[in-house]
Amino acid sequence: MYGIDGRQKLDELTLDHLKGHENSRPVRIGNAAYQQLQLDVYGEMMDCVYLARKYGDPISYAGWQDVQRILAWISKNWQRADEGIWEVRGGAREFLHSRLTCWVAFDRGLRLAQKRSLSDPVEEWQNTRDAIREDIFTNFWNNELQSFVQSKGTKDLDASVLLMPLMRFISPVDPMWKATLRAIESRLVEDTLVHRYEAERTHVDGMPGGEGSFTARSFWYIECLARAGELEKAQLLFEKMLGYANHFGLYSEQLGSNGQHLGNFPQAFTHLALIVAATYLDRTLSGTDGAVWR
Repeated sequence: MYGIDGRQKLDELTLDHLKGHENSRPVRIGNAAYQQLQLDVYGEMMDCVYLARKYGDPISYAGWQDVQRILAWISKNWQRADEGIWEVRGGAREFLHSRLTCWVAFDRGLRLAQKRSLSDPVEEWQNTRDAIREDIFTNFWNNELQSFVQSKGTKDLDASVLLMPLMRFISPVDPMWKATLRAIESRLVEDTLVHRYEAERTHVDGMPGGEGSFTARSFWYIECLARAGELEKAQLLFEKMLGYANHFGLYSEQLGSNGQHLGNFPQAFTHLALIVAATYLDRTLSGTDGAVWR
């Protein structure tokens, strides 16, 4: 994490004399997340590298050396607890999403090496990728809930697991995944609005109170439904989500219970999820190839 002037030390300070939009508090400058470990960023970066090389120019020699250094680091650190995608303040955990993206990093590295005939420690990468996969199915599946859970040893649900089929980790029609999707629907979904997790119950983020729904997750949920063959429901919910946009067709990070826009506005993350879901729905409903991105 960097400041706009390139600094890496972003000490956080709370300004108690100020209040944010609609009296939201606390108001902070700086960002304590610069001290956090977020393993998910490595998988997201490797997915970007893979896609850029798949649809663009081949990777350079120096670039491939960098990829190998990154994967060597992940192979030694993927089992660590971290603060994860949500930059939680309630303490580091072994998050499923972080574990998933570590799997993505090795999967994409192997795909890239195979497609471009690049030298790589193929056996080592395959072994690590497979060990991560086995760890997820063994330690993050809760048989009582019939669902994958947010972090190891808990019964908490997290909408970030919606990425599991979208990142090609699990089939969108796998019985374990469909059971997870039903569990998410029962505990995190209100019509077409999807909450990140049960904030008031879990306190994983270290913050008091609840929060709005996370808009990007709604579009991930819609894409998961479409990939699972529930096209009519996916299309209906997608059209409902379009109704939450403002008069410019833009979305914030979150939506409140009354449809008000909350958090970062406009948020690129949200609009990217919208575009991908729309593209998949369009291709599937029109009968053309439904494969998007991968």
